Amino acid sequence: MTKLTKLSRSIAGKVALVTGAASGMGRATAHLFADEGARVAVLDRNEEGVKTVVAEILAAGGVAKGWTLDLVHSAGIAPVVVEIATHFGGLDILINNAGIDGSARIQSHRYEEVWERCFAINLAAHHHLIRAALPYLTKSGAGRIVNIASTEGVGGSAYSSPYTAAKHGVVGMTRALAVELGNQGVTVNCICPGAIHTGLTAAIPDKAKETFARRRVPLKRYGDPEEVAHATLSLVLPASSYINGATVVVDGGFTIQNNGGALS
Repeated sequence: MTKLTKLSRSIAGKVALVTGAASGMGRATAHLFADEGARVAVLDRNEEGVKTVVAEILAAGGVAKGWTLDLVHSAGIAPVVVEIATHFGGLDILINNAGIDGSARIQSHRYEEVWERCFAINLAAHHHLIRAALPYLTKSGAGRIVNIASTEGVGGSAYSSPYTAAKHGVVGMTRALAVELGNQGVTVNCICPGAIHTGLTAAIPDKAKETFARRRVPLKRYGDPEEVAHATLSLVLPASSYINGATVVVDGGFTIQNNGGALS
């Protein structure tokens, strides 16, 4: 029977660079993309974590190679991207996932340090990676960029202004670049995860997580990294060619719930 549709939902053979890929959402994204047939560049500052993820993908029959880099060292970003594109023969997909916590009271003596490092990794590294990857993404003919922000990028919380400001920057940068790069055949979109089981939330006591989820998340639970990875995958599919400048919130309904109502 002849298909009635013509747009592909496969990324088989595509080259994808995933940052922060040694754990959490980045690891889940690297695994999912490899499962879907993409050739995955695994990038993280954690060398052992990179080796583990690459080994897992290879053992499952996928294609992956790892690179170790702390993205705070911006001078090292472009050379690594060139090396990745050279190794795989191009680059089709960039997932800017790497991120760190940026919690600090405004009066804290460490606030400036937290602010600088948070912006360097959570925002500046994104644009350094995009600038380095753009020649390859445009050559691809169907380049995809997905920036991982946070629900903090569409809201705000006390004691986390460095993180919140950086994530708002990611959302704004995504929108501006979507307009700028659209005529070059490159789409730019953004994922805003909510409460997800990752390294950033690992230190939160289970009881506190349960209470937060019961009171603030309509689905009454934290999300799984793979749930974010699938949302990310949906934005890089060939069939998603007309999705550009979107901010996709993956939070179980957290940001839209009216918390003035009864809690159960």
